[in-house]
Amino acid sequence: MIEPVPARPLALPSPHPGLDAWACELARSAGDIAALATVLSPEEHRRAARFGRPELRDRYIVGRATLRVLLGAKLALLPRSVVITRGKRGRPFVPNANGLDFNVSHTSGMALIATITQRRIGVDIEHGERQVNVAGVARKFMSAPEQSHLRALDEDAKRRALLRLWTCKEAMSKATGDALSAPFRKLDVATDTLRLVDGPAPYEPAHWQLLALDVPGGYLATAAIWHEQASSLEPVELRC
Repeated sequence: MIEPVPARPLALPSPHPGLDAWACELARSAGDIAALATVLSPEEHRRAARFGRPELRDRYIVGRATLRVLLGAKLALLPRSVVITRGKRGRPFVPNANGLDFNVSHTSGMALIATITQRRIGVDIEHGERQVNVAGVARKFMSAPEQSHLRALDEDAKRRALLRLWTCKEAMSKATGDALSAPFRKLDVATDTLRLVDGPAPYEPAHWQLLALDVPGGYLATAAIWHEQASSLEPVELRC
């Protein structure tokens, strides 16, 4: 039985068997936020209270509660009964979930949530109109072939290509739990076919799939599937 909380995530077309993804608008009415807050854990309530700005607190509540609703539906649990803990490198996961893995990304009032089984999943979302320092980001985070490819594009195409590359690398780094400590400049991604061309362990191309997710509203989103067993995640005592 799933609680009737007003999560209302938008199911996205799946680009891969077993991968489910949803987009969730984080701006909600006060009534919706209050209802969604009822499924949070005590620690999540404490975390929400630490946000200095009300809009950030409300976005956290909506995103976290929606995640609980979706995981609860997958596991046939009430949303508040889902245990979310942290494994290696602090990466969140649900223990004893038969290999179910999930990942979440946020930008511009939108949350992206994805699940898969017996694999690791990472996702990242950016708004396609986001303005960035293309030269600076490319110099710091992109490989030499990627930088060469970007230089050949006009300014707007260069900016959008950079955002796509960023979503690919960020999604992979979230699948492993490396986050910004991942070797971004050593990850060489081809955006024409959306594939990892080269990278050091554990970012060997044979172990990865990069998939574009179709999110309405002008967003660019990528899912990275790491072909490692989800059960390799080790739980620790922290619960969130």
